[in-house]
Amino acid sequence: MNALINRNSLFDDFFRDMAPSFYVRPLHGDPLPSPASIKVDVKETDKDYSVHAEIPGVNKEDIHVSIDGNIVTLSAEVKQQDAQSKDEKTLRSERYYGSVSRSFQLPSDIDQNKSKARYENGVLLLTLPKKAGGTAQRLTIE
Repeated sequence: MNALINRNSLFDDFFRDMAPSFYVRPLHGDPLPSPASIKVDVKETDKDYSVHAEIPGVNKEDIHVSIDGNIVTLSAEVKQQDAQSKDEKTLRSERYYGSVSRSFQLPSDIDQNKSKARYENGVLLLTLPKKAGGTAQRLTIE
């Protein structure tokens, strides 16, 4: 699932630790965010799940949510953007391009038709109603 290329190496860590002032990082090339960098809070009520996912700095058009039964997948496309004017030059830019994705499983199936998503201030808010009749029942052992 994690197909992101890691740009750090053992030598990078060695030089950063041994001579931090000597080692200068390139303008671009910071590693892409890991799937764990999408911080998620999931809350449950009798009728639905509420998911708050932190995805700052992403346009809402670049966020995709898919639901397959009880598995929710969040993915976001992050784009490198440099803005430069005539009077200035960029010495370091900490923007990048790539995608990050995270999936998690909920205890019961989700009703996709009634699900809602809202994105505001860098936080994706999902309301995921549970499917009717999806509750587990305990069997009596004979």
